[in-house]
Amino acid sequence: MESETETATGIPLIGDEFPDLAVETTHGTLSLPDDYEGEWIVLFSHPGDFTPVCTSEFVAFEDRREAFEARDANLIGLSVDRVHSHLKWVDWIDEEIGVEIKFPIIADESGRVGEQLGMIQSGAGTSTVRAVFIVDPEGVVRQVLYYPEEIGRNIDEILRSLDALQHSDSEGVATPANWPENERFGDRVLLPPPGTREDVDAREAEADAEGYEQYDWWFTLAEQ
Repeated sequence: MESETETATGIPLIGDEFPDLAVETTHGTLSLPDDYEGEWIVLFSHPGDFTPVCTSEFVAFEDRREAFEARDANLIGLSVDRVHSHLKWVDWIDEEIGVEIKFPIIADESGRVGEQLGMIQSGAGTSTVRAVFIVDPEGVVRQVLYYPEEIGRNIDEILRSLDALQHSDSEGVATPANWPENERFGDRVLLPPPGTREDVDAREAEADAEGYEQYDWWFTLAEQ
């Protein structure tokens, strides 16, 4: 079911269900998110084929593809170019840079998908921005990132975000800034703040026994 926010804006936001989409790609027709049920999706858009920053990003994504796959995450690219443009471009990348792009790229020639996902860049015709949607195995949008046309993405940060989301889901914790390499707290995680006075008392009582570092009942660090 669409959230009120999604219905009003047309753009799926964090916590919304990713919309059902039938898309044409370099790997054939895909149904999103159904074809990846039970797995994570990292869908990212680029302004256009045969452009320098986008080319560097696709090489970087492919260089990390196995790292994403090890986390049960599937990479999918997108731009408003046609399938044959995508195919020619990935051939060029293979021939000139020596990198074979093995993940699918959506051909959104009409701009329909880009419009629906809020990827169309204002004032730039139909060009898609550098957007990233991380979608969980239940088809829920968990993270949305946007980058300007002139700045390439940091692929390691996208991987870090995926790690943090998966760790938070599995352990019921939050992650501090720069986790797992926080300058002050290392790779420790943050326990969710207690919601009742009884929970506060229990947290304080168990802090020593569990080895928590407790600055206060609402700011408690634990080893992961």
